[in-house]
Order: sequence, then structure tokens, then C-alpha cells
Amino acid sequence: MFETQDLLLDKAKFPDWEPMYRNVWSYPESARYMMWSVTTSEEDAKVRIQKTIEFQKAHDTYLVYERKTGEAIGFAGVEKAEPGVWEEAGICLGPRYVGKGYGKQILQCLIRYCKEELGATEFRYSSWEANEASKGLAKSLGFQLIGSEEKTDGRNGQYYVLQKYFLKL
Repeated sequence: MFETQDLLLDKAKFPDWEPMYRNVWSYPESARYMMWSVTTSEEDAKVRIQKTIEFQKAHDTYLVYERKTGEAIGFAGVEKAEPGVWEEAGICLGPRYVGKGYGKQILQCLIRYCKEELGATEFRYSSWEANEASKGLAKSLGFQLIGSEEKTDGRNGQYYVLQKYFLKL
């Protein structure tokens, strides 16, 4: 488990299906800049949390919990890109939890974890070009833009530009 001022990052548990469904997975705006589709029923949310639990067993991915309520309000993770280089594997918060500085706390926590626990010397971050909040977050922490790539959203076939950033640790 990781802690920030307002958040906890920890592995998912089955009862988290309900707050994840209510706070994150059922909102199109949460999925907008991600590679997943909205969950439309409680039964689908229960299946999704089971898949999340299994996935998290082999990956450095976590649910994000609001400290004051204990509720799951998002997810985040990292993955190894190459020796000494780690990258975020997605950061997502439900719409009621954006604009509170939580994204910054999560990204700082992931960077610290990669540097202190995994020996990272570089951290990479990516953002859809249209995602102004995500780009602002990268810049606020000193990330440098290193390139961009045109991609296709597999959900709808739309093109988007993925911007890539790095930070020396």
C-alpha cells in the first residue's frame, strides 16, 4: 500500500466493485482518454473487479482510495519500459475527484515508488494531446515532452495524438 496526503493506493478487493462502478467505471468522461469502455451494469462491474483483482496480482497497478472516506475513486499503476526506466500505466479518477490535486499526489507517489523501490533512473508519462489537465500535470512536475505519436482509439476508430514525456530521476 502507498499513502499520500489524501489518498491510499492498494490492491483491489471484491467489495470495491460498487464504489468503482459508482465513482469511475460508469462515467464516459472517466473513460474519455483511456483505453477502456464504460461499464453499464452492476453485474458487469462485479466481473470487471474480478478481472482487476487477477490482473493486479501480476502487475504494479492499484486502486486509488480517498483517505477520508475509504472509497475507491480511481486507479493507477506503473510498468517497466526497459532497465532503469518505468512508466505510468494509466491514472484515472472519477469525475467528482478531479481538480483536487489528487492526480499530482498519485503521480508523485508512483515516481517515488519507482525511484526508491524499483531503482528507476527515468520515469515516462504519456497523455492524449487533447487532455489539457494531464499535460498540465506533467509540466507541473517537470516532465519534458520528448515526442508524439498518432494512434487509433480501438473503441471507435478515431485518431488521437499521444504525447510522450520523461523525467530524469
